[in-house]
Amino acid sequence: MKIFVTGGTGFIGKRLTKVLASQGHELYILTRSKEGKVDTEKIKYIEGNPIIAGKWQDYIQECDMVANLVGETIGQRWNEEVKKRIRESRVLATKNVVDAIPSNKDFTLISTSAVGYYGFHEDEEIDETFPPGNDFLANIAKEWESEALKAKDKGTRVIITRFGLVMGEGGGILEKLIPIFKSYAGGPIGNGKQWFSWVYIDDLIKAYLFLMNSKSLEGPFNVTSPQPVRNKEFTKALAKALGVFAIFPIPPFAIKLVLGDFAEYSIKGQKVIPKRLLDLGFKFDVPDIYEALKRVVK
Repeated sequence: MKIFVTGGTGFIGKRLTKVLASQGHELYILTRSKEGKVDTEKIKYIEGNPIIAGKWQDYIQECDMVANLVGETIGQRWNEEVKKRIRESRVLATKNVVDAIPSNKDFTLISTSAVGYYGFHEDEEIDETFPPGNDFLANIAKEWESEALKAKDKGTRVIITRFGLVMGEGGGILEKLIPIFKSYAGGPIGNGKQWFSWVYIDDLIKAYLFLMNSKSLEGPFNVTSPQPVRNKEFTKALAKALGVFAIFPIPPFAIKLVLGDFAEYSIKGQKVIPKRLLDLGFKFDVPDIYEALKRVVK
């Protein structure tokens, strides 16, 4: 299969493209700069900016599938410029991808989204049937998914993967948290009762391949561990995996000083369940948070 990948040089994309190439797929990986990147028998890097239409779109015509993983990281201090980049890197990039998909061809688009789609919730279990929220990230996710679903008008099979927070080596939230915890400055945020919906990266890749290789599955899928945890449980598990203490709670005002508007997403949470995957018999290899964190730390 020929697959066009956006976001293929990022935290998740690097892992996914390595697996796809090892399975014999031919990959076109979009990158803003080819400097330092070497093409191989199975991987060809295409230079281009996903939020700007360009010649890079021509390569999509040759493919059977797009893995749309592009998106500015949300794990940074927000201001209006950052918010603009977060939105454009998702919404405009996806629009450009869909514009380039050929019509009336056996084609699959797997487009990334996030559990932020659902907004903030308390203790109720959230599956794929829940309506979207109305905060900043929820509104972006709605736009993001709406652009991807327009590919259905071309006869494309569209799968939306709503990722939880990804636990893995070399990136994601743990890249920021592990140094903090190693310096004994980590701890539960506020009262620690907010839910934390997460997924181990190897399970994410496994779920991605499961959906990709299906012939008829489409629509939204939560890609999260079936065992979400509260913030205080996550904190305890990370501290244990690192062999450190993390007993002092971090007050919400301190998080706001560091993260600005993004702090709200650390203080509040949601309990997301991957119901559609579970109903299909999909098995998560690492559903336990401590086991996942132990593997990352090791």
